[in-house]
Amino acid sequence: MTTTDASPAATTARPSLRIARERFLSGRPLPRGVPEEVVAAWRRARFFGVPHDLEEPAARPPLPGESALLGAARPVFDRIVPALGAGRALIVLTDERLRVLWTAGNVPGFGGCAGLSEQEVGHNSAALALRTRSRAEVHGPEHFLDRWQDVSAVSVPVLGPESGQVLGTVTVASRLCPGPPHPQAAFAEATVAAVETELRARAGRGERALLDAYVRAARGPDRAVAALDGRNRLVSCAAQRLLTPEVLGVLERTAADARHRDVTGVARLPEGAGCTAGVTPVRLDGTTIGIVAVLDPLDDPPPPAPAPSPPVTLTGSSLPWRHAVGRAVELVRSAEPLLLIGERGTGKATLARELFGPDPVQEADAARDAGLDRALSAWQPDRSPSGWQPDRSPSGWQSDRSASGWQPDRLLLLRHAERLAQPGVAALNSQLDQHPNTRLLVTYTPGAPVGPCLQRLLDKLSARSVTLPPLRERAEDIRELLPALTPNPAPGQPPLTWTLDALRALEAYPWPGNITELAHVVRALAEHRRVSGPVRRAELPDAVREGPAARPLSPMEQAERAAILEALRRHGGNKARTAAALGIGRATLYRKLREYRR
Repeated sequence: MTTTDASPAATTARPSLRIARERFLSGRPLPRGVPEEVVAAWRRARFFGVPHDLEEPAARPPLPGESALLGAARPVFDRIVPALGAGRALIVLTDERLRVLWTAGNVPGFGGCAGLSEQEVGHNSAALALRTRSRAEVHGPEHFLDRWQDVSAVSVPVLGPESGQVLGTVTVASRLCPGPPHPQAAFAEATVAAVETELRARAGRGERALLDAYVRAARGPDRAVAALDGRNRLVSCAAQRLLTPEVLGVLERTAADARHRDVTGVARLPEGAGCTAGVTPVRLDGTTIGIVAVLDPLDDPPPPAPAPSPPVTLTGSSLPWRHAVGRAVELVRSAEPLLLIGERGTGKATLARELFGPDPVQEADAARDAGLDRALSAWQPDRSPSGWQPDRSPSGWQSDRSASGWQPDRLLLLRHAERLAQPGVAALNSQLDQHPNTRLLVTYTPGAPVGPCLQRLLDKLSARSVTLPPLRERAEDIRELLPALTPNPAPGQPPLTWTLDALRALEAYPWPGNITELAHVVRALAEHRRVSGPVRRAELPDAVREGPAARPLSPMEQAERAAILEALRRHGGNKARTAAALGIGRATLYRKLREYRR
């Protein structure tokens, strides 16, 4: 629950919510008035296989090794922990994967967890804060676990000082309280503010040390130099012509290894790299924080063979994305319907086509054929045994005939299920009632009100559904997506590259249109920019370039800023047209944009 939204526990009487949870666990109908977001959280916990009676670990689990977040948080916690009060509250620090890094204090039933992800412990405030990027509270019976029924918790995400990415969460748990707001909410927010201040101080010194090392190595414009620390990347123009994705990958791994061992010398590059790379560690306060690599081209290097890029849909190494794709690949192996859920532009249809592989696919779009008149008439199953063909697709759909004795000869991909008209929903419900093993993949974008017939269809498919995360929840994938989204350069032209400042702006922008919106921005820059060198922040669209506000904003300011940036996006960054559309003067628009950057 966010700072401005009331917790469901506050709007629903606690005894009623406890009764509703008991009915949910026993499979009985729920009473009216139970908040849908709470029921959805319970369903996710059951889907992940979390036992509601999960016992508290007997011993505290080993914590992950030292990290930048833990290093910045430790001195803050050393100062503030005495303010918690003995036995009254527990404070927990997690990383971006919700692994517990540090705890202090004590609350019965809440301690001893190795992680706070929904896959491990079900609904909790840390998982909610990570997903919403804002303060979140979960009280008593909103939790799925039995042992947290008398616990209230508030969590605040810790954001990176430059990138704006979520680095982890701070949670304060206590005995059940009548919130919201949680009595320790202000304490949790103040703690996070102090941790972020410490992170800014440390990040600034590290970046300056990396920049100084880069400047010392890049003597002259023709020297090919790259400086990397695993998060930042500084590349000279000469190095851009030598850096292939394979070479860059080796240097990134070398920068990560440099924190644990000496990497001084010549890096081992892949065969056909066309250059050598001399590596020197960059140190700050006696600790290695990155590397500087000096590249030297080989005489007459053989032209590197172009490596096939992975499909854009499968690109990304973030935990939310890999979990969603892995789950979809697992479910698509059986000959049963599959539902892909996600915001517009998250890549649902493209992922569906990748999952189908080379199999023949009948595609229907409810946005154009709301009643499925054309789609269902063209997609007729062959009911005779002789019409069945074994499946040889690498996508993994099973070739066994269903219990009803038939299989359609083609798969059906139904897009935009939210646009289905009543006849189309009824036809699909009837089809699935008669043939539950229908080879069907449905994409659905939440948002519009759902009628009872469509809700019945969604409930029927919910057990085999995968929700794709929006791009704002996998911002660390943007650097991997950019090469896959960039059109191939013209012969003799260098590939499109990005300054560190531009990359940070791209990662901080919330991308309401997700991958589709990012693809439009990248394609426009690749086709229409008239300058050479890496893309600078100033070249990005206004809404992207402005980035998140540099200071905490009130709810009214947040709404106003969101409206201004959305208007800028709609009008292509033209401030005069934006001001006219908003009904304000251009000087007022400039003043407000300046205020939000302070």
